[in-house]
Formats: sequence, C-alpha cells, structure tokens
Amino acid sequence: MNSIKNQEPTSETIRLEARFQNYVDGENKVEPKDWMPGAYRKTLIRQISQHAHSEVVGMLPEANWIGRAPSLRRKVALLAKVQDEAGHGLYLYSAAETLGVDRRELLEELLAGKAKYSSIFNYPTPSWADMGAIGWLVDGAAIANQVMLCRTSYGPYARAMVKICKEESFHQRQGYEIMLYLSKGTPAQKAMAQDALNRWWWPSLMMFGPNDAESPNSAQSMRWKIKRKSNDELRQEFIDKTVPQAEFLGLSIPDPELRWNEARGHYDFGPINWEEFKQVVAGNGPCNRERLEARRKADEEGRWVREAANAYAQKQAQRRAQTSEVA
Repeated sequence: MNSIKNQEPTSETIRLEARFQNYVDGENKVEPKDWMPGAYRKTLIRQISQHAHSEVVGMLPEANWIGRAPSLRRKVALLAKVQDEAGHGLYLYSAAETLGVDRRELLEELLAGKAKYSSIFNYPTPSWADMGAIGWLVDGAAIANQVMLCRTSYGPYARAMVKICKEESFHQRQGYEIMLYLSKGTPAQKAMAQDALNRWWWPSLMMFGPNDAESPNSAQSMRWKIKRKSNDELRQEFIDKTVPQAEFLGLSIPDPELRWNEARGHYDFGPINWEEFKQVVAGNGPCNRERLEARRKADEEGRWVREAANAYAQKQAQRRAQTSEVA
C-alpha cells in the first residue's frame, strides 16, 4: 500500500504521478493492483467509507417507520428499500477494501464517532410524509451525486455505483409517489406533505457539500476524475429538476428568494445556512447521538453472529486442510 504521509516527492514519484494523470485523463479505469498516488488512495478511502457509512446509518430513520407504514404495500416497499441500503453499504465497504483497508477498521472509526457520514441522516422523521420526502428529495440528491460516480476513475467504485444508482432510482420514485398521494389527499395529508418538504428542503441542498470555494477536496478529486461535477453544479441541477416536481404536487418550496432566472437559464435560490451544516457535521445535529448509539447497539448485539460465522469458517478451513493432507 502506498504511503499516505506528507513527504517530499522524488523525481520517480513525480514521473509516476504524471503518468497516472495522463492515464485517468484518457478515461481509463484505475484498478486495485495499479500504481496510484498515495493521496488518490487516501481520498478514495475517505469518500467510499463515508458513502458506505451513510448507507448503513441512513437505514435508521426509515426503519423506524416499517412497523408503522399505513398499508401492507407501503410496508413491503419500505422494507425492500431499507434492505437495499444495507446491500449498498456492503458493496461500498467491499470497494473500500480493494484499497487495502479493512472494513472492521472503518466500522470502528464510525462507532467511535471519528468517521463522517452524510449529515442528512441526523434529522428526525416524525411523520409518514418524511418517508416520501426522504425518497423524493434525499434519494434524489443522492442520485444527482451518484450518477456521475458510475464514471468515476476507480473501477471497483464505478462498478458498484451502477447497481446502487438503479436501486436509488426506485427509491426516489417510491418517495415521490408517497408525496403525490398525500398532496392529492385530504387537507391534513397535504399539510403533512408540505411540512415534510419544509423540513427536508434545505438539508437536502446541504447534501452536495460546501460551496466550491469552501470545498478543499473537490478540485483535486475532479482532476483525478473521482468526481465529474462540482458541488455547486450538482446542487443547481438538483434545484432545476426538483422545483417543477414540487409545482406538480401543488407544494411550495420553502425559499422566498427562489425564482427563475431567464438570463442564466437556472433558478436563483436563497442562502444556505452553512452554520447549521457545520454543527450537524460536528456532531451537534438533532439526532447525531441517537444514530451512533443505535449503530453501536446493533454492532454489540450482532457480535455473537460474527463470532459464530468466523468460528464456522475456521472449522471449514481446517477440514479442507485435513482432507487435502489425506489426499
């Protein structure tokens, strides 16, 4: 594994890094056994592990509603969605492991509160309409971020994202259908949908990360083609697509400064509360402690399963070794 500590680059390192940049500029995929800069590897481990953590923590707000879904159809669909999120986490931890890091190490960092995950999952879900808003807005923002990752320069990550994006598209449609049903229902149901939109709109915009000028990793990630579009580009695309969807629902975007700018060909929108974003990322959001405690509890309660599986694997390996010796 490449060293990721800061050190003066040698002439050989400079030559290899130039060759690597030419390789990714040619739209070639980097594979696990290929030479790569230490900083490239470190960036991928950080990004993929945060993505994986977000998938498994993201199960929590929705799993809370499985037993309270308003119909069997909704319950089955939500259960399938939560199951998908668990699978996404597994794909992504596997992709991270191809970079030479152990998934248990990554999970320990999450459980210790040292690793980050998407700030959006630190908000509460007090009503059924939140399941619709999460599917429509949160998964919609995730898709905007993740579709470009299907073309990321690191092969295992790109291949994992193809399947993940297909399933996220289903999740978004499921969420929008819930919002459509509520917005066309009784006045109380429509008010519930509007309330959910009011609470999830701004956190969804924060999902794209800080403005480009304040994002320390974006420029280099784009040069390496880990990312294909900047935070601000993706946020603008999301707004431009989502506002007409809200209008179709008959719901109002909670931004008094939102208006179409004919000259730009985009919607102008109001300032984002980045102080709120920083507080949530720092661990001071409404549900940060609750989410981590739930993951710690699940990890501890699942310890016996991991130990039993490891013991069984060791026993099977011993049997195979004994069989081969006899043969």
